[in-house]
Amino acid sequence: MTNPESRKPSLLIVDDDPLIIDTLSFFLGREFDISTAGSRSDCIDLLRSRGSPPRLALVDLGLPPRPHQPDEGFALISDLLAHSPDIKIVVLSGQNDDANARHARALGAIDFVAKPADPEQLRRVLQKILAYPSAAQAAEATVAEDPCGLLGNSVPMQKLRAQIRQYADSPFPVLVEGESGSGKEIVASCCLHRLTGRRDKPYFALNCAAISPNLVEPTLFGYAKGAFTGAVQAKSGYFEDAEDGTLFLDEIGELPLDLQPKLLRVLENGEFQRVGETQQRVSRARVIAATNRDLRREVREGRFRADLFHRLSVFAVEVPPLREMGDDKGLLLRHYRDVYARQAGQLPFELDDAALERWQAYGFPGNVRELRNIVIRLATKYPGRKVTPAELEDELDTGEERGPDSWLPPRDIGELAEIALRQLQQRGQFKLDDTLLRWEWGYIQAALKLSHGNVSQAARLLGVNRTTLYNRMEVLERDLGAATNTG
Repeated sequence: MTNPESRKPSLLIVDDDPLIIDTLSFFLGREFDISTAGSRSDCIDLLRSRGSPPRLALVDLGLPPRPHQPDEGFALISDLLAHSPDIKIVVLSGQNDDANARHARALGAIDFVAKPADPEQLRRVLQKILAYPSAAQAAEATVAEDPCGLLGNSVPMQKLRAQIRQYADSPFPVLVEGESGSGKEIVASCCLHRLTGRRDKPYFALNCAAISPNLVEPTLFGYAKGAFTGAVQAKSGYFEDAEDGTLFLDEIGELPLDLQPKLLRVLENGEFQRVGETQQRVSRARVIAATNRDLRREVREGRFRADLFHRLSVFAVEVPPLREMGDDKGLLLRHYRDVYARQAGQLPFELDDAALERWQAYGFPGNVRELRNIVIRLATKYPGRKVTPAELEDELDTGEERGPDSWLPPRDIGELAEIALRQLQQRGQFKLDDTLLRWEWGYIQAALKLSHGNVSQAARLLGVNRTTLYNRMEVLERDLGAATNTG
């Protein structure tokens, strides 16, 4: 019998306050199929145990173990989108902080609601968001305009298309690299499968971040009856089911270290075994892998095998970040604006000249995913209207400590000058000393985070000795405190 509840859109609520979870579950449960978690780790476990990801998620930024700090909430946004790029996320926060809201949106959240949240307001927000096409549906609309599903005429996009044409029909693995939200999945599924001689063959995709580590091996290679508890019958894995088609391994940097030699063996000679079997099987599937991690660094730090990295990257495709795509930002704006206007049955918005200039100058740290979400919010708020620079600015991640691209190390003086130009244009009273203090403090905090608070390791990361780092931390704490008190 079909459960009528199953026809409701699925909604995941993540909050460490049981009263909030109970209240929202009660009010929203009439229209949504609710699942809940009280922490980031509980949420990840829940996602991995589900058969399919939720369509919507409400995420509290101030999750434990660091209450009232947004770090866990920000990290969970990335986790959710790594699990499924189609999840539509709304963030909740007890701190009505514009900078946090904008940064959450840049990471991929569609909207921000301040606590205490009115359940009726939340219901309306969620229903509006639900009405817009998913990332996959928007990608299908893009394919109608470009057979590769890639829009843009910039030099980086021309280079990407040339690489795809060159590697598409090769039998060798391809590693698709790029930042979160840049469109690696489209490159893999559409460009490196649909446009090749394997287009009529099977296509399987495994997100290595979205599955429990102990399930990766049986999912890829299959298992024999009785191989483990619950294995009541033998089952083939993706390498068998893909036959001579394509197997896409997304978030390959999350592949467990102990499983990497088995993947390497398949890539080298096609041989593998089902879990619990000794019989050798052979796969002819072509492997495409994708990652937003720096796998070279993962290799250096012992988290990824060097031989597997070299085998996966026989050919490597770099999906360009949106900030490098120039006028393509405007082309993508028009494309998604028209897609969402048609979907909602309303007139498209327009940016006035000054807002369009601001759009072109913005760095889009969340790449195409962020651009798409900004368009969704503008389409919701200003249908058929001209959008002003002030209205656009409300949707951008332009906090004082996190200006456009400010967390990205400049590759040359010209890029640094562009960042400085945008910050000087955006801020009325600029203090060079305060900005330099914040940059230095930001790098120190990043190094301490990477080294889990080990000052000696942080000093090595920063290229200074430990005594110098201690001295700089004391000076910065004093000077930043003084700047805050007088600012």
